[in-house]
Amino acid sequence: MKGNLFVVSSPSGAGKSSLISALLAKHTDMKVSVSHTTRAPRPGEIDGQHYHFTDVDSFKERIQKNEFYEWAEVFGNYYGTSKSAINDQLEQGIDVFLDIDWQGAQQMRKLVPNLITLFILPPSRQELESRLNKRGQDSQEVIAGRMAQAQSEMSHYKEYDFVMINDDFEQTLSHFEQIVLAHRLKTANQQSKFADLINELLAN
Repeated sequence: MKGNLFVVSSPSGAGKSSLISALLAKHTDMKVSVSHTTRAPRPGEIDGQHYHFTDVDSFKERIQKNEFYEWAEVFGNYYGTSKSAINDQLEQGIDVFLDIDWQGAQQMRKLVPNLITLFILPPSRQELESRLNKRGQDSQEVIAGRMAQAQSEMSHYKEYDFVMINDDFEQTLSHFEQIVLAHRLKTANQQSKFADLINELLAN
């Protein structure tokens, strides 16, 4: 049985990365896609684990070679999702999660027919700004830019299959997990996984 491919989007600070990390901590057969980026590593980030950090010239070369499912320039930096890395994991039956924005999701929908998309909203603009400040990773200028961009990003929530409001983290995580596990039980997946059993049950 192939794995399912999920796209999770939200404005920065709404909690998508934390939710994905918490879900993966509970399930060893799920992975998050490690994107390529040209931005500098933040404190504690490890190359190959959080991102594949690269330079602009190398990134643009990969674009020319059509190696990305999607790519975008965000806040002056490039981000992209490798086709080969994702396809290898899906073939192994691993569910893969992409932590990307609405622009990337639009690109992915054109290329992946069975893509499952989720959008995470914050409970309020005030809470979103508070979470960004608590990170302690960005300057006030950067935070102001993220807040200005947030409303535009959130306006695309209608394009997604599922929407969750991340007010209570544990409840949102539970809803997230239910969505993921339910897709494993779809008929096409079960037909593939239990083909021998189903054939035996239906044999004359």
